[in-house]
Amino acid sequence: MLGRRVIVEAFLRWVETAKTGDRARAANALGRAYLQSEMTGDERAAAEMAMTFLLDDPSPRVRLALAEAIAWSPDAPRSLILSLAEDQPEVACHAVTCSPLLSDADLVDLAARGNGATRMLIAARAHVTRPVSAALAEVGDEEELLCLLENDGAVISSLSLKRIAERLGDCCDIRNLLLDRSDLPADARQLLTQHVSNALIGLPLAQAAIGLQRLQRISREATEAAIVSIAGDIAPREIPDLVQHLRLNGRLTPSFLMHALCAGKVDFFAGAIVDLTACNERRVRSILATGRMHAVRALYESAGLPRDISVIFVEATMLWRDAARKGPGSVLGNVCGRLLEKFRHHDAHGAIGELLDMVEKLSVTEQRQSARVYAALAAA
Repeated sequence: MLGRRVIVEAFLRWVETAKTGDRARAANALGRAYLQSEMTGDERAAAEMAMTFLLDDPSPRVRLALAEAIAWSPDAPRSLILSLAEDQPEVACHAVTCSPLLSDADLVDLAARGNGATRMLIAARAHVTRPVSAALAEVGDEEELLCLLENDGAVISSLSLKRIAERLGDCCDIRNLLLDRSDLPADARQLLTQHVSNALIGLPLAQAAIGLQRLQRISREATEAAIVSIAGDIAPREIPDLVQHLRLNGRLTPSFLMHALCAGKVDFFAGAIVDLTACNERRVRSILATGRMHAVRALYESAGLPRDISVIFVEATMLWRDAARKGPGSVLGNVCGRLLEKFRHHDAHGAIGELLDMVEKLSVTEQRQSARVYAALAAA
């Protein structure tokens, strides 16, 4: 004990008068010696005490030299690493980005209490676990989350991806990184389409050229089409979450449901009806696939569709069945065209008129797409 005290006291006397450069070299040498040299227990304890004293050195150069020496090692004193991790950024960077001694709990705490520079360092670690990514998704700003999303060593849960989309989906760079991910959940992807739509509506030039009301309508239709496209590509396990998300955001409108049905997105459409009716999924699918007209109509009305609109949905369902039985071909074109012919002379007003107007636009879009395909084949 006496030998250790003598070593520490001699070091402290020297530190009081040594120049900054000398203190920094001594700090680095002391840290490397602690990790790499054979020491007795007393010598190791004395070295640790001396390094602890250096944490209060007024020069960041000294603390940086110490961090450079010990931050990478699993054998460094944990108390020193925790202190260095809360130092100013140029000192903390070594401990925060490299130290294997910082647990998930330590990093989450640092993310919550630290500033943007600290969170950036955490996001840049070689390996970022789900809990740490979740903390960054909740409190991180744009630059920190860009760093996290660009980090191939970061494991980010679907819930965290959705949270990032909710908080910063209006940022173009973040939105692009999210959309490039194959593991982005469908409800987060839909959120991002809404951000794109909002950005379009907010453009003064677009408002002046098109008019706000028309721009809002175009944006709404484009968003709806994008959601239907997303709904057709997602895994069955994702459908309930996407449906619930759309319902809570008021997007399961008759127009949207008709779009999904006409486009043949049957799994998604069935999931929406299950959510709206709270009926058993197997029963809903059975009614949609083989149920008689009155059973299909009762199902739609239990989903909240008014009787005059439910009639159109029943007809669309029967047309979809027929188009699906005929095999290859455009389900969308067949259903839309025949549905319009059926209700051509219907007294269309209000919600019914809006529904049929949407079907007509789908039909026109499909015709134009078919014409493009035909022209491309003819020119080949």
